[in-house]
Amino acid sequence: MEEQLVSYIKNKISVTEQEMDTILSYFKPIQLKKNELLLMNGQSSQRTFFVVNGCLRIFFINEEGQDSTRYFAFENQFATALVSFITAEPSEEFIQAVEETQVYYITHKDFYHLLEIIPQWEKFYRIYLEIAYVTNTKRLMSFLVQDALEKYRQLLAENPIIVRRLSNKMVASYLNISQETLSRLKSRL
Repeated sequence: MEEQLVSYIKNKISVTEQEMDTILSYFKPIQLKKNELLLMNGQSSQRTFFVVNGCLRIFFINEEGQDSTRYFAFENQFATALVSFITAEPSEEFIQAVEETQVYYITHKDFYHLLEIIPQWEKFYRIYLEIAYVTNTKRLMSFLVQDALEKYRQLLAENPIIVRRLSNKMVASYLNISQETLSRLKSRL
């Protein structure tokens, strides 16, 4: 399990073995049950998660009680309610294990401590933020300029694991379309 995290970090930054040992000492493993919530709306996001296996979902619930998925994190991806993690303000998002999921987590305090003691962790954080920014901006742009069919085609091209592993309800929530519309799109393609 730990090898995945080591490999991910080494793929982003160069650190000594001693620095890697220090980084790893702050990450803790946790086994999550399907549908287990890691963060509720109104809580401050105090942890960031690295998915070893399984899937985490970050989502909102609107006034009508419908959920809208912002992000899925599968194996070898990080996930957190980033705005809340950075600002320490209450999150408007939920984080949920969609499947039985194994993760490593690091607390906000420990993450920021690593920024102070390991210079390369700054680079790691910058890369993490850049990936999050690009991902979120692409998603926002898709909502503004693409119709349902274009969004679905883009999802199939860029992130087919979502369609392969998750329910139609979750895929529709991610695309911000109804399940009925998703079914029509699937039958057309």
